[in-house]
This record gives sequence, structure tokens and C-alpha cells, in this order.
Amino acid sequence: MPINVPTKHNKKLEQLVERINQDVELHQLWKCVNINAVDRSGISDHGEVHIRIVANVALKLLRLLVDAGIEPNVVKNYGLTNDDAEVVVVLAECLHDLGIAIHREEHEHHSLILAAPKLKELLDGVYGVEERTIVTCEVLHAIIAHRWDVPCLTIEAGVVKVADALDITEGRSRIPFETGQVNIHSVSAAAIDSVTLKRGEVKPISLEIAMSNSAGIFQLDELLKRKLRNSSIADYVELVARIEAETEKRLVKIYTY
Repeated sequence: MPINVPTKHNKKLEQLVERINQDVELHQLWKCVNINAVDRSGISDHGEVHIRIVANVALKLLRLLVDAGIEPNVVKNYGLTNDDAEVVVVLAECLHDLGIAIHREEHEHHSLILAAPKLKELLDGVYGVEERTIVTCEVLHAIIAHRWDVPCLTIEAGVVKVADALDITEGRSRIPFETGQVNIHSVSAAAIDSVTLKRGEVKPISLEIAMSNSAGIFQLDELLKRKLRNSSIADYVELVARIEAETEKRLVKIYTY
């Protein structure tokens, strides 16, 4: 399936998405990622489905910030445009987990090895040498900074980190857990029903998390909140989590050891 994002007249982004969708090597790398993630490690999908979700989330986060007057760092530090910031976040999301094709452990560092030559291919002809170098560095920074404890030095990196953490609905946790195991990771992942992302009333971004069971709080504490705290956009996000039903959904009938 192709990667589809709303390009909104961003010609560079439109061109890059077209290149990404025609890149046989990149699509095979995503398949290799899921072989190591899903088939060999028993953790959640980190391949094409994940990429489609987080690329769209990141783009929406960035546009909400820009609409609120928050300046992306490629604009502030290099004099590029908001369109270029969109290129950075989408490319970073497309390439951030490539390192899992090598190993899940320290995959953020492994991703840099595979992403750097791929960026040169994708950006060639879209940018001149100087701008291509800037965009490459910004994308690689966002990739390494998507690890929860690595500081984000740019708005774009913060967007990438938080978007990655928001792929948590219907059991799609970013926290590793073995498929079929009954534990706090699997139970809390099943408790997240939906994530709604919209313009906030007090802050530029509002995140509303609907849960079927209070076990979902573990997901928010262990994944979303710690990534948000270590991002560059924490001050611009308001987070609300609610249990929608009057009674909590039973997630486990019986637990034995």
C-alpha cells in the first residue's frame, strides 16, 4: 500500500512521497523491519502500517504548531520554509525505524546507517547540495531523537518523537511485548480505544485519549508522557485521557502463573 499524506500544494513533499512509493529498496527494508519486529521478536508492527499512521500524525502536529505561530527550526535557523519542515518530519517518520531491520536493540543508531544513503537518493534533484545537506542533518537528528531519552533540539524532532508515541490504539503499542502474553504491556495496550488530535483551547495541540479500561494509564505513563516530556513540544500540548464507558471493559478473564 502507498504512503499517503495530505501534501496541500507542497510540491517538494508531493515529489518525495511519489519517490518513496516507487522505492523498491525502501519498501523491502520496511518488510525486513517487520520480520525482526513481528516474526522474530513478537512485538508490534513497525513497518508500512506504522509509517502511514505516524507520517500523517506528524504532519498534522506540525501544521497545528505552525498555525499557532510556532516556527520550525529549519525556518528559524536556516531560513528555509514551512514546506521544508514538512519534508523533514515526513522523511524522518518514513526512515526512523529502519534500524530494526538490523536489530531492535539500539535501533535508533542503526537507522542512521540505513537512512543516510537513502536520504541522498530521495533528495537528489529536489534540493541543491546545501539545502539537501541541511534537510539530511535535520532528518537524521529527528531519527536519533525519537528515542525517548534523547533530547530533541528542534521542533521537527519533537513532532516526530510524539507522533511515533501516538500509534497506540487498538493494541498498537510502541512498548515491546510478546504476542499473546497477558501482562501489563498487552493489557494496557488493549485499553486504548482512540487518539484524537486537534487544535487545543489553551495550547496549540489537544490530545484526547479514549480508554476502555484504566489499565491504559500505563501506556500513557510509560510511553506517551515520557516521550512528550523529553520532546521539544511539551509546552504546546494539552493531554486528556478519559474512560468513555460507564463501566470498564473486562480485558482479562483470569490470570494464572
